[in-house]
Amino acid sequence: MREQINNLVDLQGADSEINQLHNRKKELPKRLADLDGAFSEHTRKLNESRESLEKANKAHKEREDGLKKGLESIKKTKERLLEVKTNKEYQAMLKEIETITDKNSKIEDEIIVLLDEIEKAKAEVKAAESQYESIRKNYEQEKSVIEGQVGKIDGQLAELTAKITDLRKKIKPNLLKKYDTIKSRNDGRAVVPVWKGVCGGCHMNIPPQMYNELQRTEELMTCPFCSRIIYWDSERNAESERESAKA
Repeated sequence: MREQINNLVDLQGADSEINQLHNRKKELPKRLADLDGAFSEHTRKLNESRESLEKANKAHKEREDGLKKGLESIKKTKERLLEVKTNKEYQAMLKEIETITDKNSKIEDEIIVLLDEIEKAKAEVKAAESQYESIRKNYEQEKSVIEGQVGKIDGQLAELTAKITDLRKKIKPNLLKKYDTIKSRNDGRAVVPVWKGVCGGCHMNIPPQMYNELQRTEELMTCPFCSRIIYWDSERNAESERESAKA
């Protein structure tokens, strides 16, 4: 029976460990999704900065083209002045030149504003690209770490699954059934140690007579309060006794 109890203890340890690994593995996709979301947000901001710069450059080119056309119009109109024959036509052309000149002046003011915007946009893009590169490196490193953790956990789960399969083969069917039943009713913990007379499952003091018997017997025993399988943790209790002797 001692060997069976030891196998149950080992099985409980493996089951507990595999549950912990499954819980850790569940958290990793969320961490990865949060990481992807944060990186996507930085990417969006960088693209917005680039689009703002592109928009400002496009507007600047349009204004430059408009100014160029205006200057050409003034040049042609002045050439036509030499051909007019009446004062009325002459005054009309002067008015046309004045209108185009005013329009060009407004365009020049707009160009000055746009040049300022372009400089600011360039600075923002440069800063965003510099920050983005640092963020990208951190993102790739953290993503690699998380993916590595997933791979490591998968490997550990495979090993534990094989161990559990082997242990279950070594345990008698009636004990295995009892173990599974208790485990399903107690949050996955069917086998717990007793330390200093206290059940490791419900943390209740077991009766002194049962505690003494637990240390001597090799029979399977259960806690009278939570019905979990209990065992004498000889290593931990021996350590406690040594510490008490030193004190």
